[in-house]
Amino acid sequence: MVDIPPGQVTLSDRRTQRSWSVEVGPYQLAAVPVTRWQYAEVSGCPTDGARSDRLPADSVSWDEAIRFCNALSERSGMTPMYRIGDDGAVDRVAAADGYRLPTEAEWEYACRAGTTGPRYGRLDDIAWYRENSDGRLPEVGTKQPNAWGLADMLGTVWEWCWDLYDPDVYGSYRVLRGGGWFDAHWSCRASVRRRSHPTVRLDDIGFRIARSAPC
Repeated sequence: MVDIPPGQVTLSDRRTQRSWSVEVGPYQLAAVPVTRWQYAEVSGCPTDGARSDRLPADSVSWDEAIRFCNALSERSGMTPMYRIGDDGAVDRVAAADGYRLPTEAEWEYACRAGTTGPRYGRLDDIAWYRENSDGRLPEVGTKQPNAWGLADMLGTVWEWCWDLYDPDVYGSYRVLRGGGWFDAHWSCRASVRRRSHPTVRLDDIGFRIARSAPC
């Protein structure tokens, strides 16, 4: 886990032409997305395809990512971050110290790592995407990380965030960030937002874990 300092980030949405600023407190974020091996070890449910300690866990729904975070927290002796109701509704436990999904603001703030442009480096140097992935899911951590030591923030797999995308319009749809291995270059930018239903499982969707900074 990488320690992320506090700061501020401005988010934007092309669909609504809206932008908003968010204050971000200190937290921790995994250096790479969760791998298939990690996912299978903790959840007992392997993702699609061969298990590997370097391939990202793909075809994982938001609901499954939430359950993984709770299972990893319990395995690590921490209080699970999420309370899951009988109806499937998910709430955050305020006093919990366990693992969780990053918020959308935390994700973009960490992706930018102090930069202000669309990317934190030259795209081919930092990301696997349509033009260089050879149509295959790439291994994590094989491209240059950003200034804070976070790799695959762009390309490789889209990453689930905690936030609802726009509940008034899209209901329970959650935010995805980062672009994936089969996306065109314009999707692999720090500001790009995607949405999907929390039960959706696709081969270009994964996640990475976060944790609030220990007191």
